[in-house]
Amino acid sequence: MPKRILIGTVVSDKTDKTVVVKVERKVKHPLYGKIIRRSKKYHAHDEANAFKAGETVRIEETAPISKLKTWKVIDRVTASKGTAVEADV
Repeated sequence: MPKRILIGTVVSDKTDKTVVVKVERKVKHPLYGKIIRRSKKYHAHDEANAFKAGETVRIEETAPISKLKTWKVIDRVTASKGTAVEADV
């Protein structure tokens, strides 16, 4: 069976070797027909602590690494918008 691959945004990178990735999908409401967004957070393994919050990444399903982690980060799709840096003037 092929491994699932999802694309999402890194929400948190505070834990060691782990990032939390938020994956959004669009679903049609069964009664009203409006397109609504559903999201889910996945804990993914990041061996080198290379990914930061705000970046869009691809994650792949793996064998369980810990209680919550069954995904690993493959690569970066886009970098984050960046954080504001205060300039010395």
